[in-house]
Amino acid sequence: MKISEASRVSGVSARSLRHYEDEGLISPGRFSNGFRDYCQSTIDRVLVIRSLLESGLPLRLIREVLPTLTDGTVAGTQAVCAEFLVEAQNYRDRLVARIAALSDQRRALDKYLREARRNDL
Repeated sequence: MKISEASRVSGVSARSLRHYEDEGLISPGRFSNGFRDYCQSTIDRVLVIRSLLESGLPLRLIREVLPTLTDGTVAGTQAVCAEFLVEAQNYRDRLVARIAALSDQRRALDKYLREARRNDL
């Protein structure tokens, strides 16, 4: 299928599909006229990529784990699973720390605003 149909079927913009290709995450075939040709397995891979990106995982980590998640073998998936889970947990822990720092900043700003409003009265 051409990129417009692949975009419609996957729910991912044509621009994102091109980006995934540029990043080496997908490799669509080509028609004789040079247009991209997306097969169902590529669409399935795009859906996995989208899901991982929506969970907040960085592209670097997705690029590392993607081949084993989409190769269709249980052995490949199990081999990377433990390492991937450690990386994903580390990423989550860094997010938790960032959220805590932002929450502290929000509380400090809220306190400042409350005091500023009291002084204006």
